[in-house]
Amino acid sequence: MSIPKEPRQLMINLMYLVLTALLALNVSAEVMNAFFTLDKGNQASISIVNSQLDQTVKGLKKLLSDDSKAKYKPIEPAVDKVRADVNSFSAYVEDLRHKLIDAGGNKNGKEDEGDYITHHGVTVPKGKKNKDITTHILVEKGVGEELKGKILEVKQKMIDAYTTLLNENGETFGLKPAEIQNRIKNIANNLPLKIDDETWKTSKDKKSWADFKFRQMPLAAVMPLLSQMQSDAKSSEASLVNSMAELAGGRTVEFDAFFPVVQAEKSYVIKGEPFKAKISVGTYSSSLNPSDIGIYVNGQKLRVNKDGVAEYTGSSNRVGQTTLKLKAEVKNPLTGEISKGDATYTYEVGERSVAISADKMNVFYIGVKNPISVSAAGVSSNDLKVSISGGGGKMTKTGSNSWDISVTKPTNDCKINVTGGGMNASKVFRVKRIPDPVARLGKKGDGSMGNGEFKAQQGLIPWLDNFDFDAKCKIQGFNLVKVSKRADPVEATNQGGRFNSKAANLVRAAKPGDTYYFENVKARCPGDAAGRKINSLVFRIK
Repeated sequence: MSIPKEPRQLMINLMYLVLTALLALNVSAEVMNAFFTLDKGNQASISIVNSQLDQTVKGLKKLLSDDSKAKYKPIEPAVDKVRADVNSFSAYVEDLRHKLIDAGGNKNGKEDEGDYITHHGVTVPKGKKNKDITTHILVEKGVGEELKGKILEVKQKMIDAYTTLLNENGETFGLKPAEIQNRIKNIANNLPLKIDDETWKTSKDKKSWADFKFRQMPLAAVMPLLSQMQSDAKSSEASLVNSMAELAGGRTVEFDAFFPVVQAEKSYVIKGEPFKAKISVGTYSSSLNPSDIGIYVNGQKLRVNKDGVAEYTGSSNRVGQTTLKLKAEVKNPLTGEISKGDATYTYEVGERSVAISADKMNVFYIGVKNPISVSAAGVSSNDLKVSISGGGGKMTKTGSNSWDISVTKPTNDCKINVTGGGMNASKVFRVKRIPDPVARLGKKGDGSMGNGEFKAQQGLIPWLDNFDFDAKCKIQGFNLVKVSKRADPVEATNQGGRFNSKAANLVRAAKPGDTYYFENVKARCPGDAAGRKINSLVFRIK
């Protein structure tokens, strides 16, 4: 292009060049702002997924708190670990974002309002066009390769958590070995968080993944790349958590244990009277068809109604005990698998007599209601008078032939007395305190515990194992001692079961290799005049 000789034409050409340059600068600014709009979109997506995840996990934990879902409880710590690993990765990326913004904004060593400006109505970092900062930190200082390692590490941790859960519990969840391996393979291949470690190798002048990804990239372009990594990690977390949650949900018919249940009109009948009973399957599902259920008494198959109940009528012409051999067969309508269970039931045919029976245990416990039943063959319950003596006992009638017994003093001579209708009988019961509860940290006793799991605990809980009564004990207090290598023991005295601030600080300071002792643990159960000392606990942090 020749330079015009006329001054006026030369001025017009120069103005055209300036206008073109200004338009190019304008487009560049709009593109830069678009990068930050994309970054905000990623952040919003992360927030939405995280909110949905919180609801999913909340619902899962509520589901797993039900005793019927006991076999699925290993899912909860696996979910917690995946979430903790992803949160740790996201925090690392977020810290890297702040370092890049700070380096491009000012030199005071920390991020503050001075790092940002408002440009075209959008708040952006000062160094949004800075390519040297991103190249220096992410490529020349090696932080980009470190980021790559973090991505691969958190992805492998997620896969390992899922693999461990299924390998250790998959068959308990009802999965076959082939299905377990197929699920693990699908998860490993389909997690959104990935690293393209091949494309950069085809480039002649790129020496690494970080060099290919970040060299001479403006800060504005790097920000959405980093938030996209956080978004992919959160999406991978959601995929894993949903897959784990599905293991405990969905349409299933679960038969954990099958046993015939006998509902007899009488367990003790007078000679000559018929013995009648309703026999059904203990773990029953409304999705079952009566044809899927087989109930047998002494080898004879009974007719089962739509509620899964069969009726049986036996003779009582002989005085003494009669034992019924019971068998139940249930076909899973989803899988066709047949589960079986056997049991025996004994009833007694006798002459006129009185029966005094504790409905739960042959011991009365202080602090709880102890139900008993009293019946007399051939005698109306209205003619019977029932009283108690010993143990500071009191009675409350709950039905025609049932009472709740309350006692206050330990003894071996608490009597239930029955008179009337020609009867004069009594039965002796022992009165005892509620058994010592077992203190556990969450649901775990002595042993080793992962660092994250240990820090998530809220305090000690007293458990009444194998105790049939509805009773709850409380932890009165304990001493918590932390022992670290090459350090003096640190002790905290805690009132109540939940960690106070000092004990909580000790727990939060846990590191692998530390040992924690829960000593002088005291609990108080219903009926106790004072607290009682129970078991101590020792945990080694791994």
